[in-house]
Amino acid sequence: MKSIILPLALVALVLPQVAVAESGGPFVVTTTEAIDWKAVYGRVEAKDSIPARARLGGTLVELTVGEGDQVQAGQPLGRVVDEKINFQLSAIDAQITALESQLANAQSELKRGEELQARGVTTTQRLDQLRTQVDVYTGQIEAQKASRKVIVQQASEGEILAPISGMVLNVPVAKGAVVMAGENVATVGGGGFFLRVSVPERHAGAITEGDTIAIETASGPKEGRLAKVYPLIENGRVTADVEVPDLDAAFVDARVLVRLPLAKREAIRIPADLIRTHSGLDFVTVEKDGAKVVRTVVPGARSMVDGVEMVEIVTGLNGGETVVADEH
Repeated sequence: MKSIILPLALVALVLPQVAVAESGGPFVVTTTEAIDWKAVYGRVEAKDSIPARARLGGTLVELTVGEGDQVQAGQPLGRVVDEKINFQLSAIDAQITALESQLANAQSELKRGEELQARGVTTTQRLDQLRTQVDVYTGQIEAQKASRKVIVQQASEGEILAPISGMVLNVPVAKGAVVMAGENVATVGGGGFFLRVSVPERHAGAITEGDTIAIETASGPKEGRLAKVYPLIENGRVTADVEVPDLDAAFVDARVLVRLPLAKREAIRIPADLIRTHSGLDFVTVEKDGAKVVRTVVPGARSMVDGVEMVEIVTGLNGGETVVADEH
């Protein structure tokens, strides 16, 4: 079988420090703890991914951002205009003007009524009617002004604001498009980035929050921490989040190779130069009671420990035995 060479950083996570004999010298076989790793792909995701939605239905007349732009919370991203709002404002302004004219006339009538009452010409009932008419027109004007404020507020909500600080991940619409109230105009990702992995449910019991995770990135091996394991199993897989310091988030949703620790076991490793291969078989020389015996072994994964290449022996050796270099 072919040996698998693990990266140096990955080996440092799975191997304790062992005493390695000098090259070619006797080596006393001991068992060490090894970790079985499951290789899966994680996706780079933003911790917070919030859509910037249109609060007003209408035509998107301005769009100032694109995918990949950095924005701050509250920053304008675009503007929606509803042409009907201007007509509604004009209609309310006309109604207010008409009511103000009627109010001015009612106030004049009330003033004359008060003068007539002072001379005893008119009745108190007539004067109360004039006062009521003034109050009615005043109330109607205030109501129309309040309605105007509502429409003005609606017009101001045509401005689309960034919900959080971060990177614009997606802009599904273009300038000039007709959008509805509540429609997504841009998605902003912020709050930092993490890796989201999906693990087969048979391994769910082997992963726990806080585990150290080995990660292979374009810039080299990194270590991460299993921050959260979600309890919901979907399509036979468990979702987990991995926090990685200085994670490269240039491409959101990019796939990154992640190795999850699934099980611990006892392993035997010896220096690679103590193994010789002949006719497709691997042999080692074992010294016992002063005699040397050649024994067939099955090698496994290779790794580097303290600068010495070590080979895991799947079968053929036991702890406590002494392996020596072949003199032939």
